[in-house]
Amino acid sequence: MKAIVYYNYGSPDVLKYEETEKPTPADDEVLIKVRAASVNPYDWHFMRGMPYLLRLGAGLRQPKNKRLGVDAAGQVEAVGKNITQFKLDDEVFGCCKGAFAEYACASESKVVLKPANLTFEQAASIPIAGLTALQGLRRGGLEDRGENQAGKKVLVNGATGGVGTFAVQIAKSFAAEVTGVCSTKNVEMLRSIGADHVIDYRKEDFTKCGPRYDLIFDCVANHSLSAFRRVLNPKGNYIMVGAADGGGRWMIGLLARLLRAMVMSWVVSQEFVMVGAKITKEDLTLLGELMKTGPIKPIIDRCYRLREIPEAIRHVETGHARGKVVITL
Repeated sequence: MKAIVYYNYGSPDVLKYEETEKPTPADDEVLIKVRAASVNPYDWHFMRGMPYLLRLGAGLRQPKNKRLGVDAAGQVEAVGKNITQFKLDDEVFGCCKGAFAEYACASESKVVLKPANLTFEQAASIPIAGLTALQGLRRGGLEDRGENQAGKKVLVNGATGGVGTFAVQIAKSFAAEVTGVCSTKNVEMLRSIGADHVIDYRKEDFTKCGPRYDLIFDCVANHSLSAFRRVLNPKGNYIMVGAADGGGRWMIGLLARLLRAMVMSWVVSQEFVMVGAKITKEDLTLLGELMKTGPIKPIIDRCYRLREIPEAIRHVETGHARGKVVITL
């Protein structure tokens, strides 16, 4: 089979499109014929081995796992002997090992059935970005079917990326009043996916004026915590899920932000938290249902072929992708 492999850390130039051995599923895994995958910052962090702390688990001098990719959608090609929830040819989506390939294995607990009304490309765009948005919003106080939260004011900073577009739509589906922050060219796109208010950061600094928010969902970390605190309600929550710096330099700044957040959380009632995605079947199923019934639609910036993944990752690294970047097979 064809797959994207890498033997050394570095730029997208280290990625090779090669013939590799087709994987065999373990007892609790399914083998998926990948029809689509999507790119996340997670992928290029592993490709570059940045920040360096990542290499403690991924391999100090060179990557232990030679294949990249997590998000995928496709058809079940084979099943391990302990698999009970899936059968051959089932259409599924979720998180795989080495998704940038024609075939990839996934744990039964990390994939779910694909809604019939979603394309493979749409389904592949969901997992990491959708889970990060859903779980971050919950951590910030929004609930799937919560009462007394209608009109809760949520601001999504960096609202037009993969996580941000999901966060805007999920928050709206939870009855929040959503404000999105973006550049001038993306204002209309944000309105089209349901944002109640849109702030063009080129024209206005939301940390210096305007309303206070119950939740700030931050995808880019381009303001200080004290600046965010100025526009949080007294018992508001700040959730950080990403940073604008594409290199490894953000780690030092992140550690400093987390230390300050801990101090702030001790001395004020506001909560400052960083979250990442936890892959669960329950949340993948919920995201699939939200896509199936209509409140949420994946926003796809552009599609690339498998051999074009170096170009796809370069595009994601710029930080200017609108929604998700998808790989089609």
